[in-house]
Amino acid sequence: MSNKNKTALVTGATSGIGYEIAKLLAKDGYSMVIVSRTEESLTVAAEAFKKAGSFLVTPIAKDLSEPNAAEELYDEVKAKGISINILVNDAGQGVYGKFAETNLQEELDIIQLNIISLVILSKLYLKDMLVRKEGKILQLASMVSKVSSPLMAVYAGTKAFVYNFSQSLINEVKGTGVTVTALLPGATDTDFFNKAGAERSKMVQDGGLADPADVAKDGYEALIAGDGKVISGLKNKFQAAIGNVLPDETLAKQMRNENEEV
Repeated sequence: MSNKNKTALVTGATSGIGYEIAKLLAKDGYSMVIVSRTEESLTVAAEAFKKAGSFLVTPIAKDLSEPNAAEELYDEVKAKGISINILVNDAGQGVYGKFAETNLQEELDIIQLNIISLVILSKLYLKDMLVRKEGKILQLASMVSKVSSPLMAVYAGTKAFVYNFSQSLINEVKGTGVTVTALLPGATDTDFFNKAGAERSKMVQDGGLADPADVAKDGYEALIAGDGKVISGLKNKFQAAIGNVLPDETLAKQMRNENEEV
């Protein structure tokens, strides 16, 4: 069955996991609204997604770390007469360092992006989906959604919110024809660590970062299947199981070791 009459909106669509998820949507023929901060990156990504098989790609440059940006995005898409069948909330950012020493405004911007814009888009599009009794939402959570992450405290806190929020929505929408999926990747080989200032951390320098294409595949398959959550990668599944029995203090110590600069 053709998906060209169905549209997916993907935030953070020009790089990393968001780009790879958008590419999978394109290959399956979905039309797309792709969102990122810069026109230039959107133009390049839009061409790639069209070549991959997307029927129609609508790029919208929007900085979702700015107040009112999420509402503006929703209004712009609505004004174009586009109905969204799949929402992928991928856009996110972190900041590295001890909380007492990091920049407060930068962290408030991260909360705006990782939490507030995600909540706004989730609410506005979920309401539309419930009226139609169909739709899918994919939320980018993280392995640090369920464990503290010293030196990345605000980021970990935002991802804990995303996971808990998503699990609550999953229960609320059960039986409505709408599904919500939380994707929990571990450390992934994207530009995230460079942007956060964590490129010298042990987990990055030791290698072994996940391939964003593999993470995207796990998330995409779970999204289409309507699964509530997916932990990407066998190593992360094992760590999640261990994390359920180890004390919080032990887990925090382990994460501090991984996050320390080498």
